[in-house]
Amino acid sequence: MWLLQLPSIPKFSTPFLHGGGILRSAPTATTFPAPSAPCSMPTIRAMKSMQGKVVCATSDKTVAVEVVRLAPHPKYKRRVRKKKKYQAHDPDNQFKVGDIVQLLKSRPISKTKTFVAVSVPKKDSTNNPVDDSASDIGIPLESQQQA
Repeated sequence: MWLLQLPSIPKFSTPFLHGGGILRSAPTATTFPAPSAPCSMPTIRAMKSMQGKVVCATSDKTVAVEVVRLAPHPKYKRRVRKKKKYQAHDPDNQFKVGDIVQLLKSRPISKTKTFVAVSVPKKDSTNNPVDDSASDIGIPLESQQQA
């Protein structure tokens, strides 16, 4: 006969095929390392912290913070600004509109608040072109000399 004979295909027993059977395989031994000593600190998960600007501070102990991030455009791959507003806990009502704050992830405080607002330390922007080495050695500058 001139019929083509195909090699035999093994039958798999899986719940995804028409039989609905159970796939049986040899159990693998997975061993996990035992903890050496009980730890008083919980397991550290990735802390999520963001930085943004306060856009609304009218609610009591709550501020709305707008976080701006750069993300690639799905089609054009150019980085575009994405803005998102988060509600953050402000226990002392210390933040005003326009303040830059850092948001730290915490336990849920309410339905929409899962961040705590923390003040960001001010950066020293002392980019003075005047060289301070002359004052260190005691030589007065011409502008400081009295005529």
